[in-house]
Amino acid sequence: MDIPPFIDDEIARMRPAAEVVLERRETVHKSRLGGIIIDCQTDDLDSAAAFWGAALGWPEQPRDENDRYAGFETPPNEPDVEVQRVNHESRVHIDIETDDIEAEATRLEALGAKRVEAFRTWLVMEAPTGQRFCVINPKRLNFESEANVWD
Repeated sequence: MDIPPFIDDEIARMRPAAEVVLERRETVHKSRLGGIIIDCQTDDLDSAAAFWGAALGWPEQPRDENDRYAGFETPPNEPDVEVQRVNHESRVHIDIETDDIEAEATRLEALGAKRVEAFRTWLVMEAPTGQRFCVINPKRLNFESEANVWD
């Protein structure tokens, strides 16, 4: 299967997650907790990042051109932590990082999760208990040696 072409994330947002088919690379895949994302409904990401950085005791990482996220310099074996500016109410969600997004989404669906929204490089899913979370590509260097292996 080919990964569907997306012109940009706006088009991906308009396409229901059930219609998106991501390429499945192999029968065995890996996944693990990848990150904790602090969703902040705010126009002042700098203040939100300053608060959470001070609260957690981690310096902020340099930012790229995407001004929706502020990351922190977390210890190497701990999940990535980011502050994200959002339009919905403030909350916290987790990211599950995986080397095969489609295989991991299928595994999670078998556990009762459902796909909510597909983006070009990740999926938003919902647990049977209502919490939203994301399935993303690996971000941390020790993913290969530390992730769970699934058939």
